[in-house]
Amino acid sequence: MPTELPDGVVLQRTTDDFDAGSVPAGLLRAHRIAAGTWGRLQVRSGSLRFVWEDERDETGGSELSAGESVVIPPQVPHRVELGPGACFAVEFYR
Repeated sequence: MPTELPDGVVLQRTTDDFDAGSVPAGLLRAHRIAAGTWGRLQVRSGSLRFVWEDERDETGGSELSAGESVVIPPQVPHRVELGPGACFAVEFYR
């Protein structure tokens, strides 16, 4: 699972923190980040499963816990499954 952003990208914005009561439904089903934009999902507390919706993920996802992150390349389908106490935010870079 990628954890490093490419050289030269600059932070554009960060979402609010999401938890079970505030996560947008679209993040729980397959979706993509726009062309030219990279994402970094950062788990603030609890745990979640990050699932690539393409050939990258043959295991059904990766568990992430508080303090861990995953880098999301542009246009790669993915989704999240929230675990107990999950709270996370997504940073967007261009």
